[in-house]
Amino acid sequence: MAVITIDGIRLEVPEGKNVLECALEAGIYIPHLCHHPDLPENGSCRMCVVEVEGRDQVERSCMLKAEDGLVITTTSERVNKLRTLALELLLGCHPEDCSTCPKYGNCELQTLIQYIGANNARVKNRSRGFKMNEENPLLIHDMNRCVLCGRCVRACNKLRGVGVIDYRKKDMETYIGTLHDKLLIDADCRFCTACAEVCPTGTIRDKKVYSSADGTREEFLVPCKNACPAHTDVPRYIRYVKEGKFDEAAAVIREKVPFPKALGYICNHVCELECKRTEVSDAMSIRNIKRYAAEQDTGSVWKGKGKQLADTGKKVCVVGAGPAGMTAAYYLRKQGHAVTVKEALPTVGGMMGYGIPSYRLPRTIIEEEANVIREAGVVIECNAKVDAPADLLKEYDAVLMAIGAHQGVRLPMEGADLAGTVLNIDFLRSASLMQLADDVKASAAADIISADFAKEAVEGKKVIVLGGGNVAFDCARTAKRLGAAQIHLACLEAREAMTADDEEIEQAMEEGIFVHPAQTFERITGTDTVTGVDFMDVKSFTFDENRRAIIEKVEGSEHHIDADTVIFAVGQRPAISAEAGMELGRGNLLVVGEKSLATSVEGIFAAGDVVYGTKSVVQAIASARDAAKEVDKYLGGDGDISEVLAPVEIPDAWIGKKEGFGYEKRIESEVTPTEERQDNFNLVDHGICADSICAEAGRCLQCDLRVQLHTPRLWTEFSNDVKEEA
Repeated sequence: MAVITIDGIRLEVPEGKNVLECALEAGIYIPHLCHHPDLPENGSCRMCVVEVEGRDQVERSCMLKAEDGLVITTTSERVNKLRTLALELLLGCHPEDCSTCPKYGNCELQTLIQYIGANNARVKNRSRGFKMNEENPLLIHDMNRCVLCGRCVRACNKLRGVGVIDYRKKDMETYIGTLHDKLLIDADCRFCTACAEVCPTGTIRDKKVYSSADGTREEFLVPCKNACPAHTDVPRYIRYVKEGKFDEAAAVIREKVPFPKALGYICNHVCELECKRTEVSDAMSIRNIKRYAAEQDTGSVWKGKGKQLADTGKKVCVVGAGPAGMTAAYYLRKQGHAVTVKEALPTVGGMMGYGIPSYRLPRTIIEEEANVIREAGVVIECNAKVDAPADLLKEYDAVLMAIGAHQGVRLPMEGADLAGTVLNIDFLRSASLMQLADDVKASAAADIISADFAKEAVEGKKVIVLGGGNVAFDCARTAKRLGAAQIHLACLEAREAMTADDEEIEQAMEEGIFVHPAQTFERITGTDTVTGVDFMDVKSFTFDENRRAIIEKVEGSEHHIDADTVIFAVGQRPAISAEAGMELGRGNLLVVGEKSLATSVEGIFAAGDVVYGTKSVVQAIASARDAAKEVDKYLGGDGDISEVLAPVEIPDAWIGKKEGFGYEKRIESEVTPTEERQDNFNLVDHGICADSICAEAGRCLQCDLRVQLHTPRLWTEFSNDVKEEA
């Protein structure tokens, strides 16, 4: 250690550390521009000059190494003149349009001008004449604003090891650019955007400007993690997969969700819609990466290492063993409460088991992941329907309603009640029951629906499915596998507005299902039984401010399609009535507190589809996590269900150069050929193979690395510290 004195303040600092950092860490501000806490110094801006007792020349504090006995003065007439001159020379070729600059209010150069008091009146102003480059993905390059501090060059070369940008010369003008002025993608940029993060003036900046409306800085910079309803740390587990550390990757996923493998098969992957890689080539195949990690997981990293608080003596009953109910039960048990799950159906899974066909999600996966929840100490009772939730409060301290939305919706249209009309939920549930053991089928048939119902409804018949979401396509593709002679699917939405996943639509069409977008359902025809459906073409389809549909039809476009069976797949609602004793809202949804998730009955909470309607499995998991927090707080806990299962590591900032990185295409799943899949319920999508998974993971831009970079402190943040020291 060395003892130095700065402006009369005695400091004990590591010997050899640069004086600028010593001062800043001690709350003593020394003006600087080219310095950045994460980058090696180059001393080019000369703003940080100081006087050292016993030396004739001023010293750049960023290059001055601490040694015992140094006495330093940060302000003097000579120092101030040198700083002013250096800054005015920079301003001589810098635009004066501060108020219209995207960096306005957050520009380090601007704050330096305020601190030093310089202006460009004494220096002849000139324009460099560079054309602003907006042709690159993610970034804008405006070299007219550049002060040649070199931060971006050091970030690209010394911090990231990519080496794409450097100092260049053109027409006697020095600037920052790529070799031969190539586009970043052609120069093998990794698009980590560290250059934009460290740029003090906005010369290199993000095309999308951050504002507080975007949430936190991390939420803005890592959109995949923010888009995930459960906020799974996507870049972290992708990095582990790239390194071949699949157990660690699975543990990262399990920190937020107890169904990683199921999600790997059927998650609606909204994270991929926000993936920044989309701006460069194709979005990351995040769902498939998650799936591979979960499939390879041995449990060595997370099993037996998670949170398990001591028993509280409190008892909770969760009604419904779908993804929401099971998730909430899992985390409430980890908080120390005794948890019992009551499920009306004969097996666990909810809509995962009875709504999503097994060719998309094998039933063994549901049972495998449910066993983890059982092993945590959760008691699960199937064939245990709850009609009076309030009565459970006689035995339990809290109740959580997670019954999902298991009631199909029949449109109020002519012919809707004819024989041959079927509801989506009944159809899919019956088809799922077909694949269960005989004793389970028998227990279900009396109270729920016959396992033969679905097959009898479509085998050898012409079928029309009304609806355009994933459930509608599940119905259509299930009907195909049950022997339907011909299948049509029609919906109001235009093709580009259909809510089903593109892969679902494409695979259905490959299987011979006729898809008819932009159609109105005029009437179901027939006297006693269905004979078909009359349609009209839709010219436009919008909603008004009250979410009422406004449909403009194409005049004279009425047409008819013959059918023996019509399946309504236009939505679901919770199978609950006012007799349950809780306040219900529109569509049979339970009314709950916005944050508390408490129902109108004290001690009863709700989560998942029963609260907000049909969405997704990952949304149900996120809702259940929120509910678990609220129930835990109601029972006297702190509501903190967070846990760390995977090793916490600081990712390596050095990513290196990779030839052709920007042009790498997304690796798609292996899908069973059409002729081999359309007459059975065997798995269709086999994910990404072992030979390709690391390559796909390697396409990640690693957006989270930017979060690791420090945001430089402006001089205004030091004012109080300096006064206190003085």
